[in-house]
Amino acid sequence: MSATLFEEFRKNLAVKNADEISGRYLAITRRLNKDYYDTESEYAHCLQVGSYGRCTAIHGVSDLDMSFELPWSVHDRICKEEGNVQQLLLNEVRDKLKVLYPNTTIRADGQVVAVLFKNYRVEVLPAFVETDGRYKYPDANDDGKWRWCHPRDEIAAVQEIHQRSNRNLKRVCKMLRAWKNKHGAPMSGMLIDTLAYNFFKSNTTYDNKSYGAYPQLVKEVFSYLGEQPEQTFWKAPGSDDRVSTKGKFQAKARKAAKRAQEALDAEAEKEKQKLWQKIFGRHFPSVSTAATTANESVGKAAARSTEEFIEDAFPVDIQYEVEVECDVQYRGVKERAYRFLEAKFPWLQIDRNLVFKVVSSNVPKPYKVVWKVRNRGEFAEKRGIRGQLLDDEGREERKERTDFPGRHYVECYIIKDDVCVARTRISVPIGEVKNGI
Repeated sequence: MSATLFEEFRKNLAVKNADEISGRYLAITRRLNKDYYDTESEYAHCLQVGSYGRCTAIHGVSDLDMSFELPWSVHDRICKEEGNVQQLLLNEVRDKLKVLYPNTTIRADGQVVAVLFKNYRVEVLPAFVETDGRYKYPDANDDGKWRWCHPRDEIAAVQEIHQRSNRNLKRVCKMLRAWKNKHGAPMSGMLIDTLAYNFFKSNTTYDNKSYGAYPQLVKEVFSYLGEQPEQTFWKAPGSDDRVSTKGKFQAKARKAAKRAQEALDAEAEKEKQKLWQKIFGRHFPSVSTAATTANESVGKAAARSTEEFIEDAFPVDIQYEVEVECDVQYRGVKERAYRFLEAKFPWLQIDRNLVFKVVSSNVPKPYKVVWKVRNRGEFAEKRGIRGQLLDDEGREERKERTDFPGRHYVECYIIKDDVCVARTRISVPIGEVKNGI
């Protein structure tokens, strides 16, 4: 059963709009080839890079990267100009793409030209290929400079270990993306691929294994992530370029490893499925609902149908951290503040006012905050389970009240450029007893 579930999970993660994305890549490549090489080739001089190029992206991917190899004559021409020549080069490529997409927002954005489509953006890296295969590309930040990267070496290194590991590397990379987006682990796609690569490079145990071994495999991968030192960067496979981290992911990985062990130890298949779903989210195959619906009350089923999910409203690509704190007030007087209510105070009392607020975030501004309040338990089912996505309107806080008991929770999402880039959850356990015990 486990092998079937993990194989289906992998299929659920596949990018469903791949044809549309490929069409964008082809159109951009054809346009730039026409302008710089007087050819209408849809493939020449283009390299798909990033998660999509390494074949480790999952459905909902929001940043699609490609490089376009420019003639060195363009480099020589642009370097004769005055001022920030890197910005001039990005502006030139941007203007050529505006001919292709006149009604689409296109930005010359630091190191790339970003074409902002609905639900995703294509970032074009203009580059010049050195004789050793390195890419020389512009960085327009500050006063402008040239940088170098090694995308072909990185793609080749990942592919080598992927083949050696019986194609398990990229599958695990995709599953880790589902986990980090579900639980708000601040990891870029390149960091996930780097750490998964390091795991398989130093571990040949699973080189001849497939989906049947995945329960133990993912448990060991999470344990590996949880054991990583809290450092600021790792070295990318194939290039040794720096891959920076934007926050701490180790504690979340250790929690996932613990839950994975619980799934391994569980006897009932449905219990195993539920635990895997808690780790990986909605992409993991659901427990069969064929016979369940008939046993549910109409009110419970209807209430559940009103719940909204951030994945349905925005692409989710967690890159940053956000922390939420809750002030507990009684009759206008602040009693205490909690970041993790359940860990520090087992049950809140009825008739308390709660103010949830963002206390820290490393997401670059501007951004917007979205909240979700989810009520659970018998009382919630009778009164109607909330779970709608709620706009913040710039206050970065949400006011609620402890009206009835249950193990509720509040989630906070940071939305930047129409992508959810950070999320966190705070449990709200409310008890019936006045003393909160």
